[in-house]
Amino acid sequence: YYTGVGYKNVGSVARDIVEKHIDLCLDAGINLEGINAEVAKGQWEFQIFGKGSKSAADQMWVARYILTRLCETYGIDIEWRCKPILAPFNQPLDWNGSGMHSNFSTKHMREVGGKAYFEKLMAAFSKHMDEHIAVYGPENHLRLTGLHETQSIDKFTYGVADRGASIRVPHSFIRNDYKGYLEDRRPNSAADPYLVAGRILKTIQTVPTK
Repeated sequence: YYTGVGYKNVGSVARDIVEKHIDLCLDAGINLEGINAEVAKGQWEFQIFGKGSKSAADQMWVARYILTRLCETYGIDIEWRCKPILAPFNQPLDWNGSGMHSNFSTKHMREVGGKAYFEKLMAAFSKHMDEHIAVYGPENHLRLTGLHETQSIDKFTYGVADRGASIRVPHSFIRNDYKGYLEDRRPNSAADPYLVAGRILKTIQTVPTK
């Protein structure tokens, strides 16, 4: 159902909710930049861009609140769990989980970068893997299985345009001499954005820039 259109793919109310959510967020000053239907039916994504980690986390928190309040008028609730479709006894079914993919960069990453710095940064993320997983959301072991566009919860990998890696490296990052942003795909839909941003920044700070 990824990027799906039509009643049989998205149902009768989902897009209405999503589009009203966009309007409400923009009216509230939240920089919501995009939406799309996701792999599982009823699963949707919205993207927020915030300058600075605190602003990004603030906007995500309020956007969740607005969406939850909006859905009251439709008589439905949002399932924030990272594996929303489960079989009896909470066994995961063959459907993608829900993430809170986190794009991040610093001034040094955008303006200086370089392959040597990038490799040191990835080594730091690998070293602190357990600390990241600890704040990347509850029940992430159900989602980070190595299937459904994820890496296993006990492994750290990175790759260019690799949706199955822990950190996805954009083509533009490589073409721009290892400068730009990176995407940590491990945080899940129920994670605390303040803890996620804080952990990413702590790891970045362990890597010298000179």
